[in-house]
Amino acid sequence: GYPYNAEVVYGDTDSVMVKFGHPTVAEAMPMAEKAAEEVSKIFPRPILLEFEKVYFPYLLMNKKRYAGLLWTRPEKYDKMDTKGLETVRRDNCALVRKCVDSVLRKILIDRDVPSAIEYTKGIIADLLQNKMDISYLVITKSLGRGADSDDYAAKQAHVELAMRMRKRDPGSAPNVGDRVPYVIVKAAKGAPAYEKSEDPVYVLENSLPIDVQYYLDRQLSGPLTRIFEPIIDNPQALFKGAHTRSIAKPTPKAKAGGIMMFAVKKLSCMGCKAPISEKEKTFCVHCRPREAEFYSKKLTELNACESLFSQLWTQCQRCQGSLHQDVLCSNRDCPIFYKRKKVQKDLKDAQDALDKYSW
Repeated sequence: GYPYNAEVVYGDTDSVMVKFGHPTVAEAMPMAEKAAEEVSKIFPRPILLEFEKVYFPYLLMNKKRYAGLLWTRPEKYDKMDTKGLETVRRDNCALVRKCVDSVLRKILIDRDVPSAIEYTKGIIADLLQNKMDISYLVITKSLGRGADSDDYAAKQAHVELAMRMRKRDPGSAPNVGDRVPYVIVKAAKGAPAYEKSEDPVYVLENSLPIDVQYYLDRQLSGPLTRIFEPIIDNPQALFKGAHTRSIAKPTPKAKAGGIMMFAVKKLSCMGCKAPISEKEKTFCVHCRPREAEFYSKKLTELNACESLFSQLWTQCQRCQGSLHQDVLCSNRDCPIFYKRKKVQKDLKDAQDALDKYSW
């Protein structure tokens, strides 16, 4: 006697989700209330099946992993609700939470799957080209049992890092109960993750290269594949193609270890990067006529760094409640902390580049 057949799409310990097939929320809600009333008649008292909410649209990945727009009234949805996804889990880096949340909003709220695909490809391209802010790549885990690897059954990245930090500087090393922030850096091929974990500030100060392939394979790939699998035919195509062909590999400092300890520094032209002699100092003979142009570009970079640092510094001063005192914050859970450290380094590099000019 009804225009559509009801189908149970998901069931849990204390809940059941039914697809009634109606095209609008306003039509589906009365059917859900009627179904709850009829089923409650079968249950022995005082057990009742209560209508709670409507999901539309609804994206079901697997058991206890789903997302959708939650409706309690037909006029407008209440919020985007997610269960079991990386938007609510803390054992992933901020990039995963940001990317998954943005993709779900484009799919569920904007109903624009092509835009979600392009956004995902843009995030992957920025990651591979080293354009991603390090604050999005920081993973934090708590030192629960102890600050030594013997306290754990298997070696873990944050525990091994805490031990290395204690050897470098016992005064600033994390203790039991602290959350340890770390990023994964490049190391020898096949090295386990616990050997590649490093303090984000140490990475910024020593220009250590980030292992972007780890973040792509171990952090982004799984969550994005689960989201796009019910929607597109081949979700693995997101991780291949033209947007993945350009990969930036920053050069670490010589003191950072490895083969760079044996590298010999030579002067290079500030324009074309060709090797130059000690006499030429800044530019080769081909780039010297354009010296003023390159100086102007470096000056623009310096001004941009100064402006950004000023904005971040003011924001930190407001956070601590005074615009007339130095910022003493060392909260490593705050993304602005790493942005401020990064801009400080960029500012110093830009100033050093300008100081090389012989004007």
